[in-house]
Amino acid sequence: MLKRILTIAAGVTLGLTISAGTAHFAALFGWWPNRDLDRSASTLREVLKLVNENYVDPKSAALPELTKAALDGLVGTLDPHSEYLDAADYKELQEDISAEFGGIGVQVELNKAGRVVVIAPVAGTPGDRAGIRRGDEIVSIDGADLIKPAMQDIVTRLRGKPGSKVRLGLHRPSDSKDLALTLTRESIHVESVRDAHVLPDGIGYLQLTQFADHTADEFMKALKQLQAQGMRALIIDERNNPGGLLDTVVDVAGPFFKNGELIVYTQGRNPKDRDEYRADNPAPPLTLPVAVIINAGSASAAEILAGALKDTHRAVIVGERSFGKGSVQSIFKLGNSDGLRLTIARYYTPGGEVIHGHGIAPDVEMVATPEEDRSLALQRDRSDITDPAAFKERFGIELVPDRQLAAAVDVLHATLLLGDRAAAQVPTTAVRP
Repeated sequence: MLKRILTIAAGVTLGLTISAGTAHFAALFGWWPNRDLDRSASTLREVLKLVNENYVDPKSAALPELTKAALDGLVGTLDPHSEYLDAADYKELQEDISAEFGGIGVQVELNKAGRVVVIAPVAGTPGDRAGIRRGDEIVSIDGADLIKPAMQDIVTRLRGKPGSKVRLGLHRPSDSKDLALTLTRESIHVESVRDAHVLPDGIGYLQLTQFADHTADEFMKALKQLQAQGMRALIIDERNNPGGLLDTVVDVAGPFFKNGELIVYTQGRNPKDRDEYRADNPAPPLTLPVAVIINAGSASAAEILAGALKDTHRAVIVGERSFGKGSVQSIFKLGNSDGLRLTIARYYTPGGEVIHGHGIAPDVEMVATPEEDRSLALQRDRSDITDPAAFKERFGIELVPDRQLAAAVDVLHATLLLGDRAAAQVPTTAVRP
């Protein structure tokens, strides 16, 4: 009898062990049902079926259209950068966007209200020459109003064959104006590093307009040219820089960091979802004084560079708080050839400061008025027009002094002066009479 009881007990124990192991592997490989997911999917299916079979307009209630609308709404409520992509949009997204393309040269975002807002026009492009400004809202394209627009759809409609035209309806909140512009698309391939020259007292200056695949090479070339001209300090002007490629900004920041030093990291929802980006710089890092100028049009990769240099005390940041675009999107291919762009992580500076929604705060705040900002952007783009009368006649706006640049120069002057005085100090020995 005892033997039989022991046998039964052993069988029960073995059964429980097998059941527990099966449950573990079922959960591990996704065999175990997710009841919350099943209930949600069942409710969605039920609503789709009821609408499809009973809505008064059968064309509006076709299942493909209902499904797309449901997915757009589901993903679109997360943040402005997550998006459901149908097969055509997904295919277009897979094209090599680092190559030249036809467009008007504006960087846009969807704000929380669902409006298409210009972060910044890219210098030297049709949008920039037409006078589109940071903060302008695009309300229509080719006569079609933008109602609950999807970002990929906006990009698709703004791009096109070089030489083709696109009509834009704009609203300018700063002065409550509505504008209508017709622009001719061009191949958008602009220099990332512009106007590199040396100011008095050996202060180098350059503009970084974007972070494209060729930016790091252009940046290193400009640095060497400035060094050959006797540069003792450097101003990096990132105003209205809409960002670009993560690998590129890491390469641009690299010369200022020791090899292997942290420049930026991303963090997802789980602690293990952390990716670190470190300097690949076998040479000694540059130690010259640096100032970085930013404004509210400095976004994404531009904020990563400013944040990394600020956090590690390698630069003084001058200007105004940056845009605050610091999230990471991944593209997932779905089983029906559609796609999903989903925010999976956020960028953090080396010191752990989150960029997204906060931006980079300047060390020396110097806020430009909208009028100053417009004039300064034109001056940076059209440095060939320096006569005040000619500038006013061409653009209808006065030349204004660049207070942000002047503040950056003052900071570096003070740093150089302190360095020169420290170098000039000679130790003295007290002599007794």
